[in-house]
Amino acid sequence: MQKVKPALLRGFDQEYLPHEQLQFNALVDLVRKNFERFGFLPIETPSAERKEVLTSKGGVEKEIYALSRLAAVTEEDEASAKGALRFDLTVPLARYVAMRERDLAFPFRRYQIQRVWRGETPQAKKGRFREFYQCDIDIINRDHLSYLAEAEIPSVIYSVFSEMAIGEFRIRINNRKLLKGILHGFSVPEDRASNVLRALDKIDREDPSTVREALEREGLAGAAAQALYSLIATKRTTRETLDTLRRFEARNEMLEQGLDELARVAAAIGEFGVPESAFCVDVGVVRGLDYYTGTIYETTLLAYPELGSICSGGRYDDLASYFTETKLPGVGISIGLTRLFSKLKEAGLLRPAPRTPAEVLVTTMDGRYQDRYLAMARSLRAAGINTEVYLETAKLKQQLSYADRKGFRVALIAGENEFARSTMQVKNLSAKTAQDYPVAEVVAAVKHILGMH
Repeated sequence: MQKVKPALLRGFDQEYLPHEQLQFNALVDLVRKNFERFGFLPIETPSAERKEVLTSKGGVEKEIYALSRLAAVTEEDEASAKGALRFDLTVPLARYVAMRERDLAFPFRRYQIQRVWRGETPQAKKGRFREFYQCDIDIINRDHLSYLAEAEIPSVIYSVFSEMAIGEFRIRINNRKLLKGILHGFSVPEDRASNVLRALDKIDREDPSTVREALEREGLAGAAAQALYSLIATKRTTRETLDTLRRFEARNEMLEQGLDELARVAAAIGEFGVPESAFCVDVGVVRGLDYYTGTIYETTLLAYPELGSICSGGRYDDLASYFTETKLPGVGISIGLTRLFSKLKEAGLLRPAPRTPAEVLVTTMDGRYQDRYLAMARSLRAAGINTEVYLETAKLKQQLSYADRKGFRVALIAGENEFARSTMQVKNLSAKTAQDYPVAEVVAAVKHILGMH
């Protein structure tokens, strides 16, 4: 038989050792707990959607993976002919809400933690992969959505990252109406606005000259390109930014509306309990996607600016306009968890995880007493204690070596002599102490060692 080389596809190579997977799962649980703390409800959508659904909101076709089979299929195979893997969770959400709006309670507060697939260039050092987890929250309402929903989103993100204890972070906010008003003030034609915004979105990643040249290619004169670049790129405090925008000479209705919305949201974020050190108004936040219409967000780790945004999103005035006549304004944000995890792991910022989810190992010294070992494991599990039984035939020394390597906290040991006295030895592997207990008292002894009172 010819052997196949075990190898992974580039961009699909996020595969962890068990203790790393436990760390990743702990982050997922932390995110889920915080989302539910704010009243968000879970949903899941299929991995594959119809192609026309995924491209309805401006999804880039070259980044979308279509479905196919290795073997030839019939024309009746709808999935192969019309299906593709989702590239984000927002577009499937739009389809989901449009299909189920009669069954949902509005405002609809949902969270979703699932994989997505995107055919962009893999860059492991920057945490960019073709398959990755996203953790999304959205608040959607019929016809009207309060600005307070836009202010609440950063408070959820602040709660998540504060509990992660990954160092200082900054939630940066801006407003798409304000950006459009600024472009109008620089006489940027409507048909060039999207290209100009995409150029400005690269300010943190490209050289200043490269961005200015891109602006000039879109029709801005050299002096205007420099002035626009300086306005967007200069770092200021929230107060300085709002004061600068209030002094902007080329006033227009769109700019005034965006500035008013931004100032109200910024004030309300503080009322939700987010300290000024954790968020700021930053006109350098652009967000390339066209469906954002109001507040937009990006979150960065201050010690690792090269990672870019670890959490981003914004407001959209009509989430499901391609699928229903009902107007469904919403606001949401997404954490790229795979990308964040890879960088935290590299920087050593992750909390140590247990090497096994089980805390107790029941050793098996004598196969004649298998029923008693299994009965003790059942009793421990019934008491809420994660327990593993060593099922292979091995010397006690080997079993205890296994326990040490996997990180068990307690080992239970009993052979012919112990069972003759109706006892078991409870070994505290951390303290390296051991004591015999009557079988009926073993569960209580283990609970005491584990701090389960």
